[in-house]
Amino acid sequence: MILRLFLTLVALPLLGVSAADEVRAVLDRQVADWNRGDVRAFLQGYADSAETTFVSSTVVKGYQQVLRRYLDRYPTREKMGNLSFSDLDIRMLGRDYACVTGKFHLVRSPASGGNAEGIFSLLLHNTPAGWKIILDHTNP
Repeated sequence: MILRLFLTLVALPLLGVSAADEVRAVLDRQVADWNRGDVRAFLQGYADSAETTFVSSTVVKGYQQVLRRYLDRYPTREKMGNLSFSDLDIRMLGRDYACVTGKFHLVRSPASGGNAEGIFSLLLHNTPAGWKIILDHTNP
């Protein structure tokens, strides 16, 4: 935690890493965590807050509820499949907020639910723990 804070506040700006690069790194880390089959690590990209919101066919509010939704929907490595993002557009909304739009692609066997794809928009906030998703609107 202290190392991440140091990197975010001191080292990364000195290395020429932009806030947009930091946001992209969160998404890259999520893809890697997902493809390792680790839903809990994937969810570390979200703010651990009662206000964190996931919108799809329903609205789920609160980090624990979003985590529960993912664990219920993707209970096995096979159900998770292989995730990739494309067409990412990262827009900085000041120093502490970013909006990301893009497409997701999930490759799975037919027995595990088959392939899935869709679009998403995210709102991220730069917190002391790093960039965190506070709003996720995903449309399959």
